[in-house]
Amino acid sequence: MLQTPVLLTSRLIVRLLQQNDTNAIVNYYIENQSFLEPFEPFRPANFYTRDFWSQQIERSIIEFGYDRSLRLFLFKKDEPRKIIGAVNFTNISQGILHSCSLGYSLAEKEQGHGYMNEALQAAIQYVFNDLNLHRITANYMPHNRRSANVLKKLGFVIEGYARDYLLINGKWEDHIRSSLVNERWKPL
Repeated sequence: MLQTPVLLTSRLIVRLLQQNDTNAIVNYYIENQSFLEPFEPFRPANFYTRDFWSQQIERSIIEFGYDRSLRLFLFKKDEPRKIIGAVNFTNISQGILHSCSLGYSLAEKEQGHGYMNEALQAAIQYVFNDLNLHRITANYMPHNRRSANVLKKLGFVIEGYARDYLLINGKWEDHIRSSLVNERWKPL
């Protein structure tokens, strides 16, 4: 099993959650609920509880150990106990695909400072170099210009338009499909 990553950037710590992070993750989602809601699926009633997140943290560690997902959270170096965002690599597939899906969110108060770009650069480097994945896919709703700009800056290429692709906040939403390919991928 791989050691769980702790990625350091100039301003951020990007890592998996630990059990002592349950208050921080609940606070992140409560504080940003109305901001994130238009971009996320419906949440179960217990989503905003410590019990829910305690189970999710355990599940995330297990999924990482089985090469199924990598669910990272962003902390500022000068506030190492407060979560400001999330970067999730899910649906990890090896075999002939060597691919995963990317999703992310950032606190409303932290928008416009380049934190997501900074975190994603480090996380993508880890996914390509340490997990040896060949391709990352990312989808965004056409009206989400911030997300489109983040992905474009990182080199993601638009591949198409998917009608009624994901059930977001109770409504089927169209998405722009994009991907980033690891040009230095090598078979193990």
